[in-house]
Amino acid sequence: MATKKEPKPIGVVTHYFGGISVAIVKFNKAVDVGTKVHFRGATTDFEETIKSMQFNHEDIKTAKKNQEVGIKVGDKVREGDEVYAVEE
Repeated sequence: MATKKEPKPIGVVTHYFGGISVAIVKFNKAVDVGTKVHFRGATTDFEETIKSMQFNHEDIKTAKKNQEVGIKVGDKVREGDEVYAVEE
């Protein structure tokens, strides 16, 4: 029987702005708007489709590898939470 391989994170939350519900995420690969992601941490566990991303207060369609971008999120995240791509 094949064992399910644990997915590797594609990014990590480096900061969270609670007042505006924006997570700052550093991705370790290119990620596009529309990608479904899973935020997971000690008390964080939810999935969400990326609806918008910003870099230096400008809307962007793709986050480059090792770029820190702002993502509007529907739930609270914390520094150190990992971000995974959701396969559909």
